[in-house]
Amino acid sequence: MTIYSLYIFDRHCACVYYQDWHRTVRPKTAVEGGMLPAVYAPVYPSTNPDDASYSNRNTLASSSGVVVAVNDDVPRTPLPTQTAHSPIAQMPPPPTSNLSFDEEAKLVYGVVLSLRNMIKKLSGKDEQFVNYQTSTYKLHLYETLSGYKFVMLSDPNADSLRFVLRQIYSGPFLEYVVRNPLVEMDSRERGIDNEYFRMSTDRLVRGLTVFQ
Repeated sequence: MTIYSLYIFDRHCACVYYQDWHRTVRPKTAVEGGMLPAVYAPVYPSTNPDDASYSNRNTLASSSGVVVAVNDDVPRTPLPTQTAHSPIAQMPPPPTSNLSFDEEAKLVYGVVLSLRNMIKKLSGKDEQFVNYQTSTYKLHLYETLSGYKFVMLSDPNADSLRFVLRQIYSGPFLEYVVRNPLVEMDSRERGIDNEYFRMSTDRLVRGLTVFQ
């Protein structure tokens, strides 16, 4: 069984956290102002394009303890260019989704909200929407009393993963988000991403017997 991704939405319908594992198509960078900061750094739009190309001059490498200082006035010998005869070939970049991440998150939340409302109207208030399946994926939902929605996508042959979402909520979420004074919940300005929560969630998911 394959687990693809995890979304967490707050009670204001905003995506406040995202993480993926076996996703073959990478999410596309969100548009400016389309998502909150501290949700998923790789798709957050950079406000300063020079940040990515900022030079590594006078950088302390913590792993080696070596200070690297580069003097731009000293000519340097360029590295040999890679030729067609080189045994080392560049790997092609992974495919990217046609949708920006903010649009993708809105679609996921829209599907959850629409199906949940439809089930309540057709089956009554006692019925709960917990998952649905297509030919390519299966969506699992766990909703807390405070209005947070945990959504996980997996391959269509997976059994219900609602227990996994409940474990994420009762474990890493309560420990590193709810009880973390540095995380502003329901702020409408930032997500809930932090290093300890992401590492703990990743360890929990990878440790599952159903994870492949």
